Amino acid sequence: MSCPLTLPPRRLFIGDADSIHAPSARRPTDLGEVSATRRAPTPGPALRGAVAVILALAAGTLAAQSWPARPLRLIVPLAAGGTGDTLARDVAQAMEPVLGVPITVENRAGANGILGMEVVAKAPADGYTLVMGGVGPVAINPALYPKLPFNIERDFTAIVQVADTTSVLVVPAALPVKTLKDLIALAKKRPGELFYSSSGSGSTPHLNAALLATMAGIDIRHVPYKGSTPGRTALLGGEVSLMVDGLLPSLPFIESGRFRALGITSAARSPAAPQVPTIAETLPGYQADIWYGLLGPAGTPREVVDRINAAANKALASAELRARLAKLGATVAGGTPEAFAKHIAREIPKWAKVVKATGARID
Repeated sequence: MSCPLTLPPRRLFIGDADSIHAPSARRPTDLGEVSATRRAPTPGPALRGAVAVILALAAGTLAAQSWPARPLRLIVPLAAGGTGDTLARDVAQAMEPVLGVPITVENRAGANGILGMEVVAKAPADGYTLVMGGVGPVAINPALYPKLPFNIERDFTAIVQVADTTSVLVVPAALPVKTLKDLIALAKKRPGELFYSSSGSGSTPHLNAALLATMAGIDIRHVPYKGSTPGRTALLGGEVSLMVDGLLPSLPFIESGRFRALGITSAARSPAAPQVPTIAETLPGYQADIWYGLLGPAGTPREVVDRINAAANKALASAELRARLAKLGATVAGGTPEAFAKHIAREIPKWAKVVKATGARID
Protein backbone atom coordinates (compact mmCIF):
# COMPACT_ATOMS: atom_id res chain seq x y z
CA MET A 1 0.00 0.00 0.00
CA SER A 2 1.39 3.39 -0.98
CA CYS A 3 2.09 6.04 1.61
CA PRO A 4 2.75 9.81 1.20
CA LEU A 5 6.33 10.51 0.24
CA THR A 6 8.24 13.76 -0.05
CA LEU A 7 11.40 14.48 -1.94
CA PRO A 8 14.41 15.56 0.18
CA PRO A 9 15.56 19.17 -0.38
CA ARG A 10 18.27 19.49 -3.01
CA ARG A 11 21.76 20.20 -1.58
CA LEU A 12 23.72 23.09 -2.99
CA PHE A 13 27.51 22.91 -3.01
CA ILE A 14 29.10 26.37 -2.68
CA GLY A 15 32.68 25.51 -1.90
CA ASP A 16 34.84 25.44 1.21
CA ALA A 17 35.47 28.52 3.31
CA ASP A 18 39.18 28.60 2.50
CA SER A 19 38.45 28.69 -1.22
CA ILE A 20 37.26 32.34 -0.98
CA HIS A 21 40.24 34.66 -1.12
CA ALA A 22 40.67 38.28 -0.17
CA PRO A 23 41.05 40.80 -3.01
CA SER A 24 44.53 40.74 -4.52
CA ALA A 25 46.65 43.63 -5.59
CA ARG A 26 46.00 42.80 -9.18
CA ARG A 27 43.19 44.34 -11.14
CA PRO A 28 39.75 43.14 -10.12
CA THR A 29 39.21 42.02 -13.66
CA ASP A 30 41.84 39.33 -13.18
CA LEU A 31 39.44 36.57 -12.21
CA GLY A 32 42.03 33.85 -12.38
CA GLU A 33 42.86 34.41 -8.75
CA VAL A 34 39.29 33.86 -7.58
CA SER A 35 38.42 30.26 -6.64
CA ALA A 36 35.55 28.91 -8.79
CA THR A 37 32.44 27.65 -7.05
CA ARG A 38 32.41 23.87 -7.17
CA ARG A 39 29.65 22.31 -9.26
CA ALA A 40 27.12 19.89 -7.77
CA PRO A 41 28.00 16.30 -8.68
CA THR A 42 25.84 14.68 -11.36
CA PRO A 43 23.37 12.23 -9.76
CA GLY A 44 24.34 8.60 -10.34
CA PRO A 45 22.06 5.87 -11.74
CA ALA A 46 21.00 4.67 -8.28
CA LEU A 47 19.87 8.14 -7.21
CA ARG A 48 18.06 8.76 -10.48
CA GLY A 49 16.29 5.39 -10.13
CA ALA A 50 15.23 6.14 -6.57
CA VAL A 51 13.81 9.52 -7.58
CA ALA A 52 11.91 7.89 -10.45
CA VAL A 53 10.36 5.34 -8.07
CA ILE A 54 9.36 8.06 -5.61
CA LEU A 55 7.77 10.14 -8.35
CA ALA A 56 5.92 7.11 -9.72
CA LEU A 57 4.56 6.25 -6.27
CA ALA A 58 3.50 9.84 -5.70
CA ALA A 59 1.75 9.92 -9.08
CA GLY A 60 0.00 6.63 -8.32
CA THR A 61 -1.21 7.95 -4.99
CA LEU A 62 -2.61 11.10 -6.60
CA ALA A 63 -4.33 9.03 -9.30
CA ALA A 64 -5.87 6.76 -6.66
CA GLN A 65 -7.13 9.77 -4.72
CA SER A 66 -8.95 11.11 -7.80
CA TRP A 67 -10.40 7.69 -8.71
CA PRO A 68 -12.97 7.19 -10.20
CA ALA A 69 -12.80 9.96 -12.76
CA ARG A 70 -14.66 8.13 -15.53
CA PRO A 71 -17.03 5.16 -16.00
CA LEU A 72 -15.91 1.64 -15.09
CA ARG A 73 -16.09 -1.38 -17.39
CA LEU A 74 -17.19 -4.72 -15.93
CA ILE A 75 -16.34 -7.70 -18.11
CA VAL A 76 -18.59 -10.76 -17.80
CA PRO A 77 -16.85 -13.80 -19.34
CA LEU A 78 -20.22 -15.53 -19.82
CA ALA A 79 -23.06 -15.37 -22.29
CA ALA A 80 -25.77 -12.78 -21.77
CA GLY A 81 -28.94 -13.83 -19.98
CA GLY A 82 -27.52 -16.46 -17.64
CA THR A 83 -27.35 -16.36 -13.86
CA GLY A 84 -23.79 -14.98 -13.79
CA ASP A 85 -24.64 -12.22 -16.27
CA THR A 86 -27.81 -11.19 -14.46
CA LEU A 87 -26.00 -11.21 -11.13
CA ALA A 88 -23.19 -9.02 -12.52
CA ARG A 89 -25.67 -6.47 -13.89
CA ASP A 90 -27.61 -6.32 -10.61
CA VAL A 91 -24.42 -5.78 -8.60
CA ALA A 92 -23.08 -3.16 -11.03
CA GLN A 93 -26.34 -1.22 -10.89
CA ALA A 94 -26.26 -1.21 -7.09
CA MET A 95 -22.63 -0.05 -7.00
CA GLU A 96 -23.09 2.89 -9.38
CA PRO A 97 -24.65 5.33 -6.87
CA VAL A 98 -22.02 4.40 -4.30
CA LEU A 99 -19.10 5.13 -6.64
CA GLY A 100 -20.81 8.03 -8.41
CA VAL A 101 -19.97 6.83 -11.93
CA PRO A 102 -21.65 4.48 -14.43
CA ILE A 103 -20.50 0.87 -14.72
CA THR A 104 -20.77 -0.56 -18.22
CA VAL A 105 -21.30 -4.33 -18.31
CA GLU A 106 -19.72 -6.03 -21.30
CA ASN A 107 -20.16 -9.72 -22.18
CA ARG A 108 -17.03 -11.40 -23.50
CA ALA A 109 -18.08 -15.04 -23.63
CA GLY A 110 -16.08 -17.80 -25.27
CA ALA A 111 -13.59 -20.56 -24.52
CA ASN A 112 -15.08 -21.32 -21.08
CA GLY A 113 -14.54 -17.73 -19.95
CA ILE A 114 -10.93 -17.45 -21.10
CA LEU A 115 -11.57 -14.64 -23.59
CA GLY A 116 -13.14 -12.33 -21.01
CA MET A 117 -10.54 -13.09 -18.35
CA GLU A 118 -7.74 -12.34 -20.82
CA VAL A 119 -9.18 -8.88 -21.54
CA VAL A 120 -8.85 -7.94 -17.88
CA ALA A 121 -5.47 -9.61 -17.35
CA LYS A 122 -4.04 -7.37 -20.08
CA ALA A 123 -5.91 -4.18 -19.12
CA PRO A 124 -4.23 -1.22 -17.38
CA ALA A 125 -4.08 -1.70 -13.61
CA ASP A 126 -6.02 1.47 -12.88
CA GLY A 127 -9.28 0.13 -11.47
CA TYR A 128 -11.37 1.00 -14.52
CA THR A 129 -11.57 -2.54 -15.95
CA LEU A 130 -12.90 -5.34 -13.74
CA VAL A 131 -14.19 -8.87 -14.29
CA MET A 132 -16.97 -10.82 -12.63
CA GLY A 133 -15.03 -14.03 -12.29
CA GLY A 134 -16.52 -17.34 -11.25
CA VAL A 135 -15.48 -20.78 -10.11
CA GLY A 136 -15.12 -22.04 -13.69
CA PRO A 137 -12.99 -19.31 -15.27
CA VAL A 138 -10.98 -18.65 -12.10
CA ALA A 139 -10.55 -21.97 -10.27
CA ILE A 140 -11.29 -24.79 -12.73
CA ASN A 141 -9.79 -23.54 -16.00
CA PRO A 142 -6.18 -23.51 -14.71
CA ALA A 143 -6.38 -27.31 -14.42
CA LEU A 144 -8.38 -27.86 -17.61
CA TYR A 145 -6.27 -25.72 -19.92
CA PRO A 146 -2.49 -26.25 -19.75
CA LYS A 147 -1.78 -23.21 -21.96
CA LEU A 148 -3.85 -20.36 -20.55
CA PRO A 149 -2.74 -16.92 -21.81
CA PHE A 150 -2.56 -15.70 -18.20
CA ASN A 151 -1.91 -16.92 -14.67
CA ILE A 152 -4.78 -16.39 -12.24
CA GLU A 153 -2.63 -15.90 -9.15
CA ARG A 154 -0.03 -13.75 -10.91
CA ASP A 155 -2.10 -11.60 -13.28
CA PHE A 156 -5.16 -10.72 -11.20
CA THR A 157 -6.02 -8.87 -8.00
CA ALA A 158 -8.84 -10.30 -5.87
CA ILE A 159 -11.25 -7.56 -4.79
CA VAL A 160 -14.37 -9.11 -3.26
CA GLN A 161 -16.38 -12.32 -3.36
CA VAL A 162 -19.86 -11.25 -4.40
CA ALA A 163 -22.22 -14.21 -4.10
CA ASP A 164 -22.63 -17.98 -4.15
CA THR A 165 -25.22 -19.97 -6.04
CA THR A 166 -25.98 -23.61 -5.54
CA SER A 167 -26.73 -26.67 -7.63
CA VAL A 168 -28.77 -29.77 -6.89
CA LEU A 169 -28.32 -33.47 -7.51
CA VAL A 170 -31.45 -34.71 -9.26
CA VAL A 171 -32.64 -38.08 -10.56
CA PRO A 172 -35.74 -38.96 -12.60
CA ALA A 173 -38.75 -39.87 -10.51
CA ALA A 174 -38.71 -43.37 -12.01
CA LEU A 175 -35.28 -44.23 -10.57
CA PRO A 176 -35.84 -46.43 -7.49
CA VAL A 177 -33.95 -44.24 -5.00
CA LYS A 178 -35.26 -41.83 -2.38
CA THR A 179 -32.04 -40.49 -0.86
CA LEU A 180 -28.40 -39.97 -1.71
CA LYS A 181 -27.55 -43.02 0.40
CA ASP A 182 -29.88 -45.05 -1.79
CA LEU A 183 -28.20 -43.75 -4.93
CA ILE A 184 -24.74 -44.58 -3.63
CA ALA A 185 -25.87 -48.09 -2.70
CA LEU A 186 -27.39 -48.59 -6.15
CA ALA A 187 -24.25 -47.34 -7.89
CA LYS A 188 -22.10 -49.74 -5.86
CA LYS A 189 -24.34 -52.64 -6.85
CA ARG A 190 -24.20 -51.61 -10.49
CA PRO A 191 -20.73 -50.13 -11.05
CA GLY A 192 -20.35 -48.40 -14.40
CA GLU A 193 -24.05 -48.81 -15.25
CA LEU A 194 -25.38 -45.44 -14.10
CA PHE A 195 -24.81 -42.43 -16.36
CA TYR A 196 -24.93 -38.73 -15.56
CA SER A 197 -25.38 -35.80 -17.92
CA SER A 198 -23.69 -32.42 -17.88
CA SER A 199 -23.43 -29.27 -19.97
CA GLY A 200 -20.07 -30.39 -21.36
CA SER A 201 -16.72 -31.94 -20.55
CA GLY A 202 -14.95 -29.93 -17.89
CA SER A 203 -18.08 -27.92 -17.06
CA THR A 204 -19.04 -27.16 -13.48
CA PRO A 205 -21.90 -29.74 -13.48
CA HIS A 206 -19.48 -32.37 -14.80
CA LEU A 207 -16.90 -31.73 -12.10
CA ASN A 208 -19.50 -31.38 -9.33
CA ALA A 209 -20.75 -34.88 -10.15
CA ALA A 210 -17.20 -36.19 -10.49
CA LEU A 211 -16.35 -34.82 -7.02
CA LEU A 212 -19.38 -36.62 -5.62
CA ALA A 213 -18.35 -39.90 -7.30
CA THR A 214 -14.82 -39.59 -5.95
CA MET A 215 -15.94 -38.89 -2.39
CA ALA A 216 -18.62 -41.61 -2.46
CA GLY A 217 -16.32 -44.18 -4.06
CA ILE A 218 -18.71 -45.02 -6.88
CA ASP A 219 -18.25 -45.63 -10.60
CA ILE A 220 -20.72 -43.56 -12.62
CA ARG A 221 -20.20 -42.63 -16.28
CA HIS A 222 -20.25 -39.16 -17.79
CA VAL A 223 -22.31 -38.20 -20.85
CA PRO A 224 -21.53 -34.60 -21.93
CA TYR A 225 -24.17 -32.55 -23.76
CA LYS A 226 -23.94 -29.18 -25.47
CA GLY A 227 -25.50 -27.20 -22.66
CA SER A 228 -27.56 -27.75 -19.52
CA THR A 229 -30.91 -27.80 -21.32
CA PRO A 230 -30.09 -30.87 -23.48
CA GLY A 231 -28.60 -32.57 -20.43
CA ARG A 232 -31.80 -31.87 -18.49
CA THR A 233 -33.89 -33.18 -21.38
CA ALA A 234 -31.85 -36.38 -21.39
CA LEU A 235 -32.60 -36.84 -17.71
CA LEU A 236 -36.30 -36.28 -18.29
CA GLY A 237 -36.26 -38.85 -21.09
CA GLY A 238 -34.49 -41.49 -19.01
CA GLU A 239 -31.36 -41.47 -21.18
CA VAL A 240 -29.26 -40.87 -18.04
CA SER A 241 -29.82 -41.60 -14.36
CA LEU A 242 -28.66 -38.42 -12.64
CA MET A 243 -27.44 -34.86 -13.09
CA VAL A 244 -26.02 -32.04 -11.01
CA ASP A 245 -28.00 -29.07 -12.29
CA GLY A 246 -28.60 -25.47 -11.28
CA LEU A 247 -31.18 -25.29 -8.50
CA LEU A 248 -33.40 -22.67 -10.13
CA PRO A 249 -33.70 -24.40 -13.54
CA SER A 250 -34.46 -27.70 -11.80
CA LEU A 251 -37.03 -26.37 -9.33
CA PRO A 252 -40.05 -26.55 -11.67
CA PHE A 253 -39.28 -30.21 -12.41
CA ILE A 254 -38.73 -30.96 -8.71
CA GLU A 255 -42.00 -29.27 -7.73
CA SER A 256 -43.90 -31.07 -10.49
CA GLY A 257 -42.57 -34.44 -9.32
CA ARG A 258 -40.66 -35.25 -12.51
CA PHE A 259 -37.28 -34.90 -10.74
CA ARG A 260 -36.37 -36.07 -7.27
CA ALA A 261 -33.84 -33.83 -5.48
CA LEU A 262 -31.29 -35.81 -3.49
CA GLY A 263 -28.89 -33.11 -2.31
CA ILE A 264 -27.78 -29.49 -2.49
CA THR A 265 -24.13 -28.86 -3.41
CA SER A 266 -23.57 -25.96 -1.02
CA ALA A 267 -22.51 -26.30 2.62
CA ALA A 268 -25.92 -25.15 3.89
CA ARG A 269 -29.45 -25.84 2.75
CA SER A 270 -30.90 -23.38 0.27
CA PRO A 271 -33.72 -21.02 1.29
CA ALA A 272 -35.21 -21.72 -2.15
CA ALA A 273 -35.58 -25.43 -1.29
CA PRO A 274 -35.11 -25.89 2.46
CA GLN A 275 -36.60 -29.39 2.36
CA VAL A 276 -33.68 -30.68 0.26
CA PRO A 277 -30.71 -31.86 2.38
CA THR A 278 -27.15 -30.96 1.52
CA ILE A 279 -24.89 -33.55 -0.04
CA ALA A 280 -22.54 -32.88 2.89
CA GLU A 281 -25.11 -34.33 5.26
CA THR A 282 -24.34 -37.69 3.66
CA LEU A 283 -20.77 -37.02 2.47
CA PRO A 284 -19.15 -34.73 5.07
CA GLY A 285 -16.83 -32.19 3.50
CA TYR A 286 -18.57 -32.05 0.14
CA GLN A 287 -19.05 -28.48 -1.06
CA ALA A 288 -19.31 -27.29 -4.64
CA ASP A 289 -20.71 -23.79 -4.70
CA ILE A 290 -20.84 -21.81 -7.91
CA TRP A 291 -19.32 -18.57 -6.69
CA TYR A 292 -18.75 -15.18 -8.28
CA GLY A 293 -16.43 -12.32 -7.40
CA LEU A 294 -14.82 -9.13 -8.66
CA LEU A 295 -11.20 -9.14 -9.78
CA GLY A 296 -8.97 -6.56 -11.43
CA PRO A 297 -5.58 -6.63 -13.14
CA ALA A 298 -2.53 -7.34 -10.99
CA GLY A 299 -0.96 -4.16 -9.68
CA THR A 300 -4.20 -2.27 -9.16
CA PRO A 301 -3.44 0.32 -6.42
CA ARG A 302 -4.52 -0.82 -2.99
CA GLU A 303 -6.41 2.43 -2.40
CA VAL A 304 -8.53 1.70 -5.50
CA VAL A 305 -9.05 -1.95 -4.52
CA ASP A 306 -10.28 -0.82 -1.10
CA ARG A 307 -12.72 1.67 -2.63
CA ILE A 308 -14.21 -0.93 -4.98
CA ASN A 309 -14.40 -3.42 -2.12
CA ALA A 310 -16.18 -0.91 0.12
CA ALA A 311 -18.63 0.02 -2.64
CA ALA A 312 -19.42 -3.64 -3.34
CA ASN A 313 -19.92 -4.47 0.33
CA LYS A 314 -22.21 -1.47 0.77
CA ALA A 315 -24.24 -2.49 -2.28
CA LEU A 316 -24.44 -6.11 -1.09
CA ALA A 317 -25.78 -4.95 2.29
CA SER A 318 -28.83 -3.34 0.70
CA ALA A 319 -32.12 -5.18 1.13
CA GLU A 320 -33.06 -4.48 -2.50
CA LEU A 321 -29.99 -6.15 -3.97
CA ARG A 322 -30.23 -9.07 -1.56
CA ALA A 323 -33.82 -9.67 -2.68
CA ARG A 324 -32.82 -9.54 -6.35
CA LEU A 325 -29.99 -11.99 -5.81
CA ALA A 326 -32.25 -14.30 -3.82
CA LYS A 327 -34.49 -14.58 -6.88
CA LEU A 328 -31.44 -15.92 -8.72
CA GLY A 329 -30.88 -18.49 -5.99
CA ALA A 330 -27.78 -16.60 -4.86
CA THR A 331 -26.52 -15.99 -1.35
CA VAL A 332 -24.62 -12.76 -0.67
CA ALA A 333 -20.97 -13.19 0.26
CA GLY A 334 -18.97 -9.95 0.62
CA GLY A 335 -15.82 -9.59 2.72
CA THR A 336 -12.24 -8.40 2.31
CA PRO A 337 -9.86 -8.74 -0.64
CA GLU A 338 -7.68 -11.00 1.49
CA ALA A 339 -10.58 -13.36 2.25
CA PHE A 340 -11.43 -13.65 -1.44
CA ALA A 341 -7.78 -14.25 -2.37
CA LYS A 342 -7.55 -17.04 0.20
CA HIS A 343 -10.77 -18.57 -1.12
CA ILE A 344 -9.35 -18.64 -4.65
CA ALA A 345 -6.09 -20.12 -3.36
CA ARG A 346 -8.06 -22.98 -1.76
CA GLU A 347 -10.32 -23.56 -4.75
CA ILE A 348 -7.61 -23.91 -7.43
CA PRO A 349 -5.89 -27.02 -5.95
CA LYS A 350 -9.25 -28.48 -4.90
CA TRP A 351 -10.56 -28.50 -8.46
CA ALA A 352 -7.18 -29.50 -9.89
CA LYS A 353 -7.51 -32.78 -7.98
CA VAL A 354 -11.00 -33.35 -9.36
CA VAL A 355 -9.90 -32.58 -12.91
CA LYS A 356 -6.98 -34.98 -12.55
CA ALA A 357 -9.26 -37.70 -11.21
CA THR A 358 -11.65 -37.34 -14.15
CA GLY A 359 -8.91 -37.09 -16.75
CA ALA A 360 -10.65 -34.04 -18.23
CA ARG A 361 -8.32 -31.86 -20.26
CA ILE A 362 -8.83 -29.30 -23.01
CA ASP A 363 -5.85 -28.38 -25.17
